[in-house]
This record gives sequence, C-alpha cells and structure tokens, in this order.
Amino acid sequence: MARRPRRRRLRATVLTAAVAAGIVTGGSAGAQTPAGSCADGWDVSTIVSGVGNLENLDTDGAGGFYVTGIMDGYLAHIDAAGNFEKLVTGLDHPAGVRVVGRSVYFLTGDGLAEAPGTLRRYDMDTGAVTILLTELSGPNGLLELPDGDLLFATIGISGPATGISRYRPSTGEYTKGWSSLPWTNGLALAPDGKSIYTDNMTLRVFRVPLDDPNNPTVVAAAPTMIALPDDMEATRANQLFVADHIQGAVYQIDPATGTACTIITGLIKPAPLRNPPDGATSVRIARDADTWALYVTSMDGTLRRLRPPPGIDLTPADPRR
Repeated sequence: MARRPRRRRLRATVLTAAVAAGIVTGGSAGAQTPAGSCADGWDVSTIVSGVGNLENLDTDGAGGFYVTGIMDGYLAHIDAAGNFEKLVTGLDHPAGVRVVGRSVYFLTGDGLAEAPGTLRRYDMDTGAVTILLTELSGPNGLLELPDGDLLFATIGISGPATGISRYRPSTGEYTKGWSSLPWTNGLALAPDGKSIYTDNMTLRVFRVPLDDPNNPTVVAAAPTMIALPDDMEATRANQLFVADHIQGAVYQIDPATGTACTIITGLIKPAPLRNPPDGATSVRIARDADTWALYVTSMDGTLRRLRPPPGIDLTPADPRR
C-alpha cells in the first residue's frame, strides 16, 4: 500500500488532535459528563493480537469475526478458534464492516484527507469483491438497518461534508447525504428500531430518527474533553457502548440520562510518541457461549473480549441478532 506523504499525514494528525482537544468542533461539545469508572467485574481477555491496526469488526454468527486493518489494507476473518486469515489485501484504509447473509460489506478510504473511498461487497462463497459505490469522502462507520438498507458515515474533509448516506443493496439506490449531520463516525441501531445513534467530531452522541434524519438530537457528550469517539453498539436495555481513540477506552453511556462511565482505558498502540488516532476503534456485541460479551478492536492490533459483571444485560438492540 502506498504511504501518504509526510505533510498530508501530519496535517490529518494535527487536525485530529485539535478536534480531540475540543479546539476544532464546529460548535460546542456541550456539558461534559464525568466519566467515573465502572470497570469492576469486567473480565478482559485477548482473542487475537499482533495483526496490525484493527479498525472495525462484525460477527460472522459462528463465533468468529470479520475485521479490517486500516493501515495494513486488508479485510480478514478470525474464526472461533482465533485463527486469523487475510481475505482481501491491498485496500486503501478499509474501515466499517457488516455481515449480511453470505456477504460482507465494507468501506475503504477512511480518514480525514484520504483519496475518495468505496463501498464494497465480499462474497463469502466465492471470494469475489464487488465495488458498489465510489467517490466517498472519508467513509467510516457502517450499519445495516432492519429493512436491509445500509447506512455509512463520512468523516472526510477533502470534499463537501456529506454526513450519513444510505444505500439499498437490493436495488442499488443511493441517497447521498441522507442525514446532513457532519463529520459522523460510529453508527448503532437504537432499541426502538426507529432511530440510530451516532457520534461526530463535536464530541457528542446523537439520536437520528430514521423517518426524520435531518432532525438529530443530542443524547450525551463525550465523557472527557480529550476524546475521539469511534464506533459503537447499543443494547436492548438502551445502553450504548462506545470506543474512544484518544483514551483507548470503552465507555458505557445511558442515552436516556446522558450519564457515562469508563469500562476500560489504555487500549493504545505502543509507540515512543503517540500519533492519534491510535486507540480503541470499534465495539460489537456478539455471542459468548450462551450469553453475550463486548468485542473491541484497537489500533494496537488486538481483538479483545470484555465479559460483563452480573447484572449487565448485553442483549443487542437489533432483534435479528
């Protein structure tokens, strides 16, 4: 994979750091909720490590996961035994990934100032890759809706802000800028099935109604001003679990009250000097024997499992799971 010119990488890094510090937000980040700690009772274990820079994941429904390596340019599979296999290589900054039937949808071109990106489909049975959309501006988070449509967030600054776009795989219909909320990142289905959660570079979490996508409401702020919220997932009990690049953290957020706490921190790529984004990137809920657990990717090349303490219901918001 070709490397970005040093000046371009520095520009993106400086902007990211400025946004994370609340300097470049395009608006107030809102009142900050003390993060506190709710780490007690959570059990953390490693599924796989040393596989580059993990950006996103989705469950394969059989105890394994499909993952993307953003700097390493791959789509890979991790089976239930922890065996890691690259399926597609040579990709330009791959990001969000979602499993739908026998297809794996994924995005490329993630970043603040990358070349235009794509939405692609990988066929599990044949290994064929189909490019569905091109010329996307920093596509990042990806979500399947109950009706089968796909939403994807865009975070790029090299073109006009496009917010969240919608794509219908059954017909190829593409609604660019379905929601105008700018610089969005993570996406999660809300338990009502009629709205989604997302975050953006103003360090806030929003609820976006599916029938009124240009009327989002703020439900929470990032637990700290030094943050860069990334991908997320919600539970049936309306608790939101969010990965954070800067702290290398996973937060638990209650959208009903805006309160938040920190489950874990320090999931950061080891290096002499930090070069954010280099921390936790995505959270998914998946089966863990006869119950549920959180699975977290990080730029340190590790997929971790976080088992909750008694009393935490991780049943996913999406009833299809």
